[in-house]
Amino acid sequence: MEIFKKLKEYYWPNKHLFFWSLFMLLITLLVTVAYPVILQQTIDRVIKDGQYDLAWTLAGIFIALMIVKGFATYIGQYTGDMFGIRSVYELRNGLYGKLQRLPFSYYDNAKTGDLMSRLTADVEGFRFFLSFGFVELFRLVFLVSVSLCIMFYYSVSLTFVTMATMPLLVVAVFRFDKLVHPAFRDIRKSFGKLNTNVQENISGIQTVKSLSRESFQINKFNNSNSDYKDRYIYTAEIWAKYFPVMELLGNLSIVLLFGYGGFQVMNGQLTVGELVAFYSLLGYIIFPIMNLGFTVNLFSQSKASGERLLEILEAPEPITSKVNAQDGSDIKGHVAFEHVTLKYQEDDQVALNDVNLTVEAGKRIGLLGSTGSGKTSLTQLLTRFYEPTKGTVKIDGINVNDYTLTSLRSNIGFVLQESFLFSSSIKANISYGRPDAAMEDIINAAKRANAHDFILEQPNGYDTMLGERGLGLSGGQKQRIAIARALCQNPAILVLDDATSAVDMKTELHIQQGLEEVMKGRTTFIIAHRISSVKHADELIIFEHGKIVQRGTHEELIQQQGLYKRIYEIQYKDQLEETYA
Repeated sequence: MEIFKKLKEYYWPNKHLFFWSLFMLLITLLVTVAYPVILQQTIDRVIKDGQYDLAWTLAGIFIALMIVKGFATYIGQYTGDMFGIRSVYELRNGLYGKLQRLPFSYYDNAKTGDLMSRLTADVEGFRFFLSFGFVELFRLVFLVSVSLCIMFYYSVSLTFVTMATMPLLVVAVFRFDKLVHPAFRDIRKSFGKLNTNVQENISGIQTVKSLSRESFQINKFNNSNSDYKDRYIYTAEIWAKYFPVMELLGNLSIVLLFGYGGFQVMNGQLTVGELVAFYSLLGYIIFPIMNLGFTVNLFSQSKASGERLLEILEAPEPITSKVNAQDGSDIKGHVAFEHVTLKYQEDDQVALNDVNLTVEAGKRIGLLGSTGSGKTSLTQLLTRFYEPTKGTVKIDGINVNDYTLTSLRSNIGFVLQESFLFSSSIKANISYGRPDAAMEDIINAAKRANAHDFILEQPNGYDTMLGERGLGLSGGQKQRIAIARALCQNPAILVLDDATSAVDMKTELHIQQGLEEVMKGRTTFIIAHRISSVKHADELIIFEHGKIVQRGTHEELIQQQGLYKRIYEIQYKDQLEETYA
């Protein structure tokens, strides 16, 4: 039950609904155990002794009990369902909120399909046990206890005889649980992998088709689907093996009941009515215990689901705002990296190695270097997407750890190489980082990103709804909307991470001209592979293997032997050949 203790905060606030469902169940069960007593009285006093007038009284009691049971069942079912639904509502919100707070490093290894499986199938599995599992356990305990008490009242010896096989039945049930719990845990994991395969295939369908890898993807899915099937078959084999055994043990109790109970009736130690009542009461014990397999199944599934949910809820949050963190809404943009070293994972190579860099507020800094040289890693430390392994990052002379995360990140605008757009209107995408932005500001940001004209060509202009990930727009159009989104945020620091890589040279020129005005008085980091994107920066920083190997203006670096000149000669080879021809 450790899993349920850890998740208590999500369902305990709704405990009143749970106790109401238990109270109604108690009434239902009291009525249920009254049936055999009424049956015994009917047989022994009405049929056997001929007290026919009592039949009307017993019939009236029976009808009244049926009405009470129907009403209690309705209330109990409703409150039980509400308990589960409201609890997982809070749990799902907690999970989603946790996913928003987890750092980038968590998503470096997480799989989207598996996370989706946890937020859907696992949450639903946990809800089902909250709604039905706890109640079924209470039903089992109550029915067995009360039925045994009545059976002992009728005949102590017959009770012991019929209960002879019950310990074996309980042992079979617990052995079943020992096997079925890990089996269901494996099913959940396999389903997560299956979900991941589907999600990746749908997201990358253009790549799959362009490379004619449909057959490979089908085989890959078949392998995951086969693993999921095999694990379910293994679980079904466990059920098929243990349920006949449990049913056999239950039926043996019935054989013992009629054998020894019939003997007692013949000897006058037990009435016929009491034997019939005994049979009904024994059913109230056997079937709940046999049904314990179903309850154990629910418990095992919910426990496996709870374990997977706790893996998210208990994941560490190393990057959070300090208790007394200060507001950074008035950030000016002076940036300093002091002896910064970064390793993403303990066993990884160093992404940044003892980097020292100071940038005055309002300056434009170009970052160049080969892929993996540390350009993007440097800028991701500004927003605390990652924490430096060593060293300090400061903005306006204050450690970034001392700002609240919200105020820090709202003052740093990012335009990434891979543009992500939400399935909403163009207007909503541009104003995503600043929901209260006026329409005038949205249009102004779009114009600066050279996006206004093509937006007006859309069916509904700025109100045009976009498909998933911006489906329906070209790569360049999506990139320009992403740039407009960053500009609309009006950040003190702007990071353009290969922001114009998806547009042609002409569009790049128009965007750069629009950005010229935007970057004035705003600290800007321009990460690029094309020198044309950064040559007009106030200073160029050249990275190689996580270190700064050159720095200076374009004119200064072009005169030096080094990486920058080699990049320049490669990119402007044709122009240089024409010059020296």
